[in-house]
Amino acid sequence: MLKTLYLCLAAIVTTVLFDACATAPKSAEGKADIRQDSDQALVKAKASDPSIAQLIQGAHGSAVFPKIGKGAVGVGGAYGKGVLFKDGQIVGYCDVSQASVGLQLGAQTYTEIICFEDQKSFDHFKSGNFAFDAQATAVALKSGAGTNAKYSNGVAVFTMEETGLMFEAALGGQKFAYEPL
Repeated sequence: MLKTLYLCLAAIVTTVLFDACATAPKSAEGKADIRQDSDQALVKAKASDPSIAQLIQGAHGSAVFPKIGKGAVGVGGAYGKGVLFKDGQIVGYCDVSQASVGLQLGAQTYTEIICFEDQKSFDHFKSGNFAFDAQATAVALKSGAGTNAKYSNGVAVFTMEETGLMFEAALGGQKFAYEPL
């Protein structure tokens, strides 16, 4: 059992490290795909909660990760690529990686949208030193979430469309990387 756990951990870490080597997709097709997926994620978010459109429009910028894959067997990891928007225009590519440890089992995918309150939080994200710790909370996107959203440390975080099954009582954090166009 312990050997299986270590093998799963090694596989997750290896996958995250190799995927995380390039923040921007390598090909023109890959860049077009991540842009299209991010646009579709925003359309779905706005359809799910029309008030999110006002929040995104009023934000200094936003990062959209259309598909983050997460898996765990005791130790977990997650990874996803996205785009960074400013004034409705894409200004770069970003990725998120996550590690967690605790009582957890399963796999899932979800979308994450981060809204930045001001220039300071937006620049901090772009610096490559931006991370969420275990206390960071995300709001599940549903009707009214955008209206009731509150910024914490300059960001508001939303998740939606979780697919898969994950049992989790774990601690972890997310780390982000950014690459300009």
